[in-house]
Amino acid sequence: MTNERLLIDDFGSGDGVSPLGTAWQGFTDQVMGGRSDMQAGYRESNGENSMFMRGEVRLENNGGFIQVRLPLVEHGSFDASTWDGIRIHVRALPGPYFVHLRTRDTRQPWAYYRAPIPVSDEWSAVVIPFSGFQPESLVADLDLTALRSIGLVAYGEKFSAELEVARIELLRIE
Repeated sequence: MTNERLLIDDFGSGDGVSPLGTAWQGFTDQVMGGRSDMQAGYRESNGENSMFMRGEVRLENNGGFIQVRLPLVEHGSFDASTWDGIRIHVRALPGPYFVHLRTRDTRQPWAYYRAPIPVSDEWSAVVIPFSGFQPESLVADLDLTALRSIGLVAYGEKFSAELEVARIELLRIE
């Protein structure tokens, strides 16, 4: 049973700025020579505001991802230690999608904590407990007192990606 939530974004502003006061950023593996391409933006869907990310994930030149990422604070770290996980209202075309968390321990671009996002073409509320995040290129445990950003990523295989998100929030689970 979920009893408390902290809104990260419901995309109501339509301008990419979250209720936290930080702005979404989109980028692809092209930052390291890859060939994936992406479009991201905002739209209304069935009476709900949403953010979308779509594109072609390509593996050429050691590529393989497209991403939208939200810094949780302008400077320093966000303390999420009183929360149990993330809830995402999402739908997507089939493919491997992940939530990536970055902390003050993730100094290299290839270091992050990730958890898969189970998706379907119908809207669903997906709960991802913080215990479900695995370190990538790190040995440190996830430090919830030191979160810096949350990313939504299409990653790891060649496919046509389209992910739409209507709400992201932190939650406590009874």
